[in-house]
Amino acid sequence: MQKRQLLRALAAALALPALGSVHAADPIKIGLILPMTGQQASTGRQIDAAVKLYMAQNNPVIAGRKVEVIVKDDASTPDQTRRLAQELVVNDKVVALAGFGITPSAMATAPIATQSKTPMVVMAAATSAITEASPFVVRTSFTLPQAAVAIAEWANKNGIKKVVSLVSDYGPGIDAEKYFADRITLNGGQVVDKLRTPLRAPDFAPVLQKVRDASPQALFVFLPSGQGAAFMKQFAERGLDKAGIKLIGTGDITDDDQLNDMGDVALGVVTAHHYAAAHKSPVNQKFVEAFKKANNGMRPNFMAVGGYDGIRVIVEGLKASKGEGGEKLLAAMKGQIFESPRGQMLIDGQTRDVVHDMYVRKVERVGGELQNVEFDAIKAMKDPGKSK
Repeated sequence: MQKRQLLRALAAALALPALGSVHAADPIKIGLILPMTGQQASTGRQIDAAVKLYMAQNNPVIAGRKVEVIVKDDASTPDQTRRLAQELVVNDKVVALAGFGITPSAMATAPIATQSKTPMVVMAAATSAITEASPFVVRTSFTLPQAAVAIAEWANKNGIKKVVSLVSDYGPGIDAEKYFADRITLNGGQVVDKLRTPLRAPDFAPVLQKVRDASPQALFVFLPSGQGAAFMKQFAERGLDKAGIKLIGTGDITDDDQLNDMGDVALGVVTAHHYAAAHKSPVNQKFVEAFKKANNGMRPNFMAVGGYDGIRVIVEGLKASKGEGGEKLLAAMKGQIFESPRGQMLIDGQTRDVVHDMYVRKVERVGGELQNVEFDAIKAMKDPGKSK
């Protein structure tokens, strides 16, 4: 009922005639909704910093109008995300919405994007189904099936047959659990237990005890950005690193934003992900150096690259649409292909989802710092969740 009322109010507001024509000097506005406070604050901090860096580097002016980014904090509360999105569309007249730290926030906003025909760029949330929630959603982050399938392939090739999975109990975690298990079992492996922890304030000790009791060859883990350091601490406290259980997972668990704080327990952990600050390319080297310089030495993580690429996709789309939003901007985003700090990247014209390399990495000490060092890759990987 609340959602229907919100959409009716939005439709009525959008139907009102404009009170005045847009002046050439009026800025083109983009609404960026991020968790700047709360448990996912590291996500917001990284994306906000990356968007600010891109804007400072490029200072875009399109059809004589400056591009302005309006940042709003939703604290990863979906109701708040939806309300902020409505305000940005109706009151601020943004041409695009962007950000979305967690899947429930993205899903809550999708009906507004559809109703108002406002392109919505998902820079963080990674559940496969998000792009199917609205024809106006474009994603520049990654999908959990991409990462889960990539690490399952590596596990199969390296003789890992008996695994326990541990995921955060919401959309991306369920994706990770399913696609990892499907690929492992397809190749003759076995997931002997599937464990889940709550999204908010998880205590890992009880589930880690279950892992130890099951004595698998490996523990596969997905956790949202920001929880990796706490998990790694408890993994060491329960002695799992000494019990011969190999830790593998999606790249969230060795998040570059927290990796140096994890200590030696992280050494040797193998993950699959689309970006590491240690990725070897001139484009990434320039990005990492500029990001650190602008942010007191903070290392960019995979959220930062999702934000950096996301704002690029919007700005390049606006250039092609000559500053117009709606369906023209959406069309100009589809099919974009460019060299990102992560490597070659494509926005699939049909699915509006990201196609990129998925790297297998191992945590090593490089120059006195812990880094995710890439040693293998699945090239130009589409979302397995959509390749049925």
